[in-house]
Parts: sequence; structure tokens; C-alpha cells
Amino acid sequence: MLTLPELRALVEAGTIDTVEVVMTDLQGRLQGKRVSAEFFLDEAVGHDAEACSYLLAVDVDMNTVDGYEMSSWEQGYGDFVLRPDLSTLRLVPWQAGTALVVCDVAWGSGDPVVASPRQVLGRQLERLAALGLTAYAGTELEFIVFRDSFEEAWDKGYRNLAPTNQYNVDYSMLGTARIEPLLRRIRRGMAGAGMYVESAKGECNLGQHEIAFRYAQAMTTCDNHSIYKTGAKAIAAQDGYALTFMAKYDQREGNSCHIHLSLRSTDGEPVFSGDRPHHFSPLMEHFLAGQLACLRELTLLYAPNINSYKRYVAGSFAPTAVAWGLDNRTCSMRVVGHGGLSLRVENRVPGGDVNPYVAVAAMIAAGLYGIEHELELPPEFTGDAYRSDLPRVPANLRDAARLFGESEMALAAFGPAMVAHYLNAARVELEAFDGAVTDWERYRGFERM
Repeated sequence: MLTLPELRALVEAGTIDTVEVVMTDLQGRLQGKRVSAEFFLDEAVGHDAEACSYLLAVDVDMNTVDGYEMSSWEQGYGDFVLRPDLSTLRLVPWQAGTALVVCDVAWGSGDPVVASPRQVLGRQLERLAALGLTAYAGTELEFIVFRDSFEEAWDKGYRNLAPTNQYNVDYSMLGTARIEPLLRRIRRGMAGAGMYVESAKGECNLGQHEIAFRYAQAMTTCDNHSIYKTGAKAIAAQDGYALTFMAKYDQREGNSCHIHLSLRSTDGEPVFSGDRPHHFSPLMEHFLAGQLACLRELTLLYAPNINSYKRYVAGSFAPTAVAWGLDNRTCSMRVVGHGGLSLRVENRVPGGDVNPYVAVAAMIAAGLYGIEHELELPPEFTGDAYRSDLPRVPANLRDAARLFGESEMALAAFGPAMVAHYLNAARVELEAFDGAVTDWERYRGFERM
């Protein structure tokens, strides 16, 4: 991480010549511009930067689409302001002579852009702060690595790619050694960008791996998450590999993004531990009960894409039931830790395609709903939640969008503008998929129908 004086010294020494000024879009991707370091110090620090408002109103292919109130052809696709958060300023070790800063997104008037993912999370953190609470989070991202480059994968139509491992390397030291040079380079790059790397391990799918980072305050974790995804892809590309965080690449295990969340008082004391059963505090019980009560109607914020829902398969370590359990990986909400600072909720619903800001915001909003309404926590689920008769996680994007749109809780927590914006993003995704002709249809119908 860099202070502004440190950056200035590096620029004067000729070590840094470029600053990436970035925001996060609806898909969780870093977007922005590279500016000269001199211009950043002279202008952007004091007067911000500008970007087209369509960055929060396009689909994954960057197509302009209808239905967004904040940005459209009728409104001329004007600019909004990228306001650097200097606490995020850091080196980018995988890009020569480069630093990076994450920005808040505001209108020229100074008002926040309520649909901006970072601002969505910021609003929920403000609600927590009003109660004297702060959130700490950790995200666990899985990805699959291929020996093909990104360009080769594109040319192959993402078919017949060569995974870096040909068998399940979950926890395998031998299997992961095959790709350790790339994993080590990613780990060292992220450490050089100010992240605390905890570990790396193999996962179940062919070529699937996970790098874990130490928990931090929620906004910091989400900033790091987005930088990590972009940086890992950039480093892989430099070494001739391709990697994907998509939720479900093939019929085998999908890429998860388990989100760990706990609360503390503003003076740093843990608030989840107490003298209730399982050593929970009443606040922990209400917070966890809120997760269960709101999970189905907030699933859209955990699983924003068509492909997200392909993960939810019984026996796949991706949850299908709305349940909580102590260290039970068949439940959507797994409670882990042994009191004090370690006691936390692990949300197992999100996949690798999740936007971390809105997902963590959804968990906080659900927890606040449980706290405000003093919801009673159902009994712990023991056994195989896949075989239970409990309510299920929505099975597709269409159902999740409907539940989100009907949710009075979401409307109260996020406001009508945010709800309408993210519903439109789901509509755009659904219409794009509904209009596509897939390989499955061709194989099934070309000759035989």
C-alpha cells in the first residue's frame, strides 16, 4: 500500500509513471483508465476523474441496453465522477511502473451513484455504524486454470481446453506442484499489492485452485477481491495461461466464492459470542436468523447470472437448502469458529462470478433485518441438508429476480432506485440468454429433429 507522499516520491524517482484509476461495474469487474502519474497527482487527487455513466448500464459485452433510469441514450450518456479513495492506493507488481487506486462513484453534484456496487455496500456499512457496529469479511475464490492462452481459448470457442491438472488435486501437494510457479507468482503479486495471503490449495475440478486471503474490514476485502480477480487473470495471461472464475464451467464442481462475515463493535470487540446455545450472543442469533429469512429474496445479489444457478446441485458442495449448521458444508449458512473474533457466518451460496460488494451488502442487510425484528433462530440443522424438506435456494435467475422484485425487505434496505437497477440487469441477462441458440440445441436438433 502507498501513501500519497510515497507515491509522489516514486514518481519523482521515475519508478512509477502510471496510475490505474478504477471502479467496479455491475459484473464485479474493474473498469477505468490509466492516467499518467504526474496528471494523477496534479489533477485527479484534488479534482477527481470522469468516466461515462454507461459503465453501470451495460451488459457483460459492453452493449448499451434499455431500462436503466440513471444512464440512457435519452439522457445522453453523460459522465459521472470517479473520486479516488486514497486509502486504497497501492503498487501493481504485475504491471511495470504502475500504481492503482479504487474510486467511489458520484454525480457531478456530489451525490453518490446509488447503483454503484461500492456505494451499495457503503450504505449498509453506514447502517451498521449507526448501531455502533462494523463488519469484517473474507472471500474464498476458486478458479480453474488452463494451459491454453485466453486468445487460444476464445478461438476454440472455450471447448476442448487443457486443464492444468488431469485429476482431482483437492489438498494434493503433488498435483498443485505442477502449477505452483503460476500460483506463487499470483500470491507474490497480491502480497505486493497490499494483500495478506494466507494459503493456496487445490480443489476438486480439473485444474481448479483457490488462494485465500486474510479477513479484513468488509470494504477492504471487497476492494481486494476485485483487484485480485483482475490481477490473477493478467498474471495468467502473461504466462500463457487462461483462468476462469465462472460459477460453472462444466459438469464437474463449480467455482464457489464462500463469504465469511462477522461483526464487531466500533472499538473492535467481537459481538457474535455470548452465553446463548452454541456460545452465540442474542445479536448473533438474530443476525443468522436474518440470513435465513432473507436468503431466497436476496439470492439475485449472490447469484447474478444465468450460469450462477448451475452450481446448485445436490452433493456438489454448493448449497440447495435454506439451512444453517455448525461446520456443516451441506448448509447454505455454515457457522465456523470457536468464539471471540473467530466466530463467523460462512455464506456458501455465491459463486466465483459474484460481485463481492453487493453480496456482502446483502448479508449485512439481511443481518440487520434479523436484528431489527429480533428474529428467532431456527434449530441447527444436522445431517445432509441436500436431503431435507427445507425451503430451497432459487433454481434459476428468473425466479431469483422475481423474488428480489417482490421483496419489501430489499426495497426498504436498498431503496427503489437500486432495486430497479439490479432487476434490469437480470432482465438484460435473461433476454440475452433466451435469444441465444446453444450448442446443446444444435447437437440435439440439427439432424434428429
